[in-house]
Amino acid sequence: MSAHATVNTTQRLQALRELMAKPEYNVQALIIPTEDQRNEYIAGCDERRAFISGFTGSAGTAIVTPKGAYLFTDGRYFLQAAKQLDQNWTLMKQGLPDVPTWQDFLSKNLEKKTRIGVDPTLIAASDADGIQKALESKESELISLPKNLVDLVWPGRPPRPANKVFPLDVKHSGRSHSEKLKNLREELQKKPAKAAVVNMLDEVAWLFNLRGSDIDFNPVFFAYALVDQDKALLFVNEFQLDVSVREHLGPEVEIHPYDTFFSHLTRLGAELHANKGSKVLVSDKASLAVAEAIGKDNITVVRSPVTDLKAIKNEVEVEGFRQSHIRDGAALVRYFAWLEEQLNEGKELSESQVADQLEKYRSEQDLFRGLSFPTISATGPNGAIIHYDPDPNDCAIVRKDQIYLCDSGAQFADGTTDVTRTFHFGTPTAEEKRAFTRVLQGHIAIDTAVFPNGTTGTCSRDPFARRPLWEDGLGMHGTGHGVGHFLNVHEGPHGIGVRIVYNNTPLKPGMTVSNEPGYYADGQFGIRIENIVIVRTAQTPNNFGDKGYLRFEHVTLCPMGKNLIDASLLSTKEREWLDAYHAEILQKVGPLVEKDERALQWLKRECSPL
Repeated sequence: MSAHATVNTTQRLQALRELMAKPEYNVQALIIPTEDQRNEYIAGCDERRAFISGFTGSAGTAIVTPKGAYLFTDGRYFLQAAKQLDQNWTLMKQGLPDVPTWQDFLSKNLEKKTRIGVDPTLIAASDADGIQKALESKESELISLPKNLVDLVWPGRPPRPANKVFPLDVKHSGRSHSEKLKNLREELQKKPAKAAVVNMLDEVAWLFNLRGSDIDFNPVFFAYALVDQDKALLFVNEFQLDVSVREHLGPEVEIHPYDTFFSHLTRLGAELHANKGSKVLVSDKASLAVAEAIGKDNITVVRSPVTDLKAIKNEVEVEGFRQSHIRDGAALVRYFAWLEEQLNEGKELSESQVADQLEKYRSEQDLFRGLSFPTISATGPNGAIIHYDPDPNDCAIVRKDQIYLCDSGAQFADGTTDVTRTFHFGTPTAEEKRAFTRVLQGHIAIDTAVFPNGTTGTCSRDPFARRPLWEDGLGMHGTGHGVGHFLNVHEGPHGIGVRIVYNNTPLKPGMTVSNEPGYYADGQFGIRIENIVIVRTAQTPNNFGDKGYLRFEHVTLCPMGKNLIDASLLSTKEREWLDAYHAEILQKVGPLVEKDERALQWLKRECSPL
């Protein structure tokens, strides 16, 4: 069956509406979000919105009423949603004129005095507060349901993953979990706060130097943590922990069953209520269920201090990024050399088939632990779909006469990679070359930027990448995101782009961020060039204002595709940068592909001076 096939949801919706009408629930609308509020990617058991609607895209919210069913998603998924939704559903194309957000729909389109149900573990407390305030004028209310109603009508729902958890050696993490707990407790003293709830899965994994495999592409496991000045409590399915994990954690970490977390918060809330004054730090991404369990009067909502601590990589992690990207570069070089040869020989290979070959080359590298996200392998017009995901059963054949965009990454024990390269294995048009060169100039502008401490990634860095494209009247999407260390490939709180949150977070030494300007000609081609860079201290001749200055160090090592470059558009400095970058790749990656003659010759050709 095609991944975009339509599913008949009539019986599913009928069963769900019958539950909604029962006295113990009594709700006239139900919110079904995609996220579980604790991780960007979700496990199969949490794909509730996909089950009830049939729409499998990664972003969207469903709202079900007694007589209607509405699917809200953005422009990336309009086409897919239109194909997958059956006659029971109304597609709400967010971003188009006169189409409300799902939040506004609740307060503006539903009748007065509507009881709107939601699983409180699936919505952020801060979002819930905003919705409830908007509902007041309609005398409607948001209801926290004791059970997830979709789960109750989902026969054969996959069980929640509970795979083995394993320690991350300090030779890769650079700091012990004891040091990290000490740093977190120092943050508690500054607030001050009695304890901190750690609810994001990657934060729990980072804090305790543990990794897992409960969610595809993300080396995390299902757990919560609660840390105060004396104790660190880890709530996890105990059978996921073997002797090595318990020895790694030692006596300073108490292990508690995963399903006792909320009852423990309820008891903590009662203690805080009896002893006025103490507060618990709760992340601004924590769920409504967390806030309600402790009591909204007993919490202080802030950006998680673990988020900020995790974002700044130590020198061991930085070196891990360097080394993992060299190995990753070897896999990429072998792949692109192989792909070029296959196309030159007239082989017919689909986007999915070639992506599988890239994964094979990566899997042969030391310390490989899996992919960091599904490979975006896109030929021709598919490259213009920013989050394209080729369907193995129904995707395009890679063509020599079209631009090919490949956005891919891997998880290694010493680092996470995310790299995009755009190649043309035939003869590109003048339009394609000019667009590629403008994207390359934006990429170089970010790579070579020097900027004062305190600079954020929004207004001050983002235009560096956009300027060359703006000169040709071209636009682009966001420039970059943070990257975890053998963790989630998308990591906050920093980034480079126009998102408001990026303007709240200055770039600091040790932060990792992607440098990925791109241009997308709808229906024709897509171009993106992505390297991972690390924020480092810059040595400058002067130090105006005694601020200190910063720069970027790139760690991604893969050639740029010289036949797509219009050299006449490049400045002398840009040509020098490109030649130096290619020389660096040849020097660092070359020794790893010496036994692959095809790859070595391809690398030497692609890394020769422009």
